[in-house]
Amino acid sequence: MLGLAKRIGARFLLTSTSEVYGDPLQHPQVETYWGNVNPIGVRSCYDEGKRTAETLTMDYHRGAGVEVRIARIFNTYGPRMCIDDGRVVSNFVSQALRKEPLTVYGDGKQTRSFQYVSDLVVQETIDSEAKIEFRPNTEDDPHKRKPDITKAKELLGWKPKVSLRKGLPMMVSDFRQRIFGDQKLKEPATTTTTTA
Repeated sequence: MLGLAKRIGARFLLTSTSEVYGDPLQHPQVETYWGNVNPIGVRSCYDEGKRTAETLTMDYHRGAGVEVRIARIFNTYGPRMCIDDGRVVSNFVSQALRKEPLTVYGDGKQTRSFQYVSDLVVQETIDSEAKIEFRPNTEDDPHKRKPDITKAKELLGWKPKVSLRKGLPMMVSDFRQRIFGDQKLKEPATTTTTTA
């Protein structure tokens, strides 16, 4: 794709990932942070693949003058996600809808930053009685991850618009429809309120 972009003079966008930071020692992570990675760990194929893609992208920019952009996307959630893709949000939503225990890997103290697809799952959105089942954590699972979005705000005028409390019910509605189809669920609508 980089070669094609070079040949036709196109701008190239690489959708990268927060995984390039590994298990970061800097919090939040700025774009200039190089990360704390395990290049031979069980998660490294994805992490290093994205890091290599960023390297090649910048090589084409510096060496061939290709206009490039790299977007390091943190945990995005919303409707039309794969129901059983193993990600924390889709896991929790599909498990809660199916009345299964919510699986927590490790001690549950890991943090992530979520953004709704248009721009942590809150248990009470679906089933406040859902049981939580702790399981051994996956190897090399990062403890904290949060982007520093200062540059995006300053240079692009961008900021997230959909809060987790607003976005998650839209995702739940989509999952409920896809898991249960046209079945009419006799569940009362759940409303949650927060105080500042």
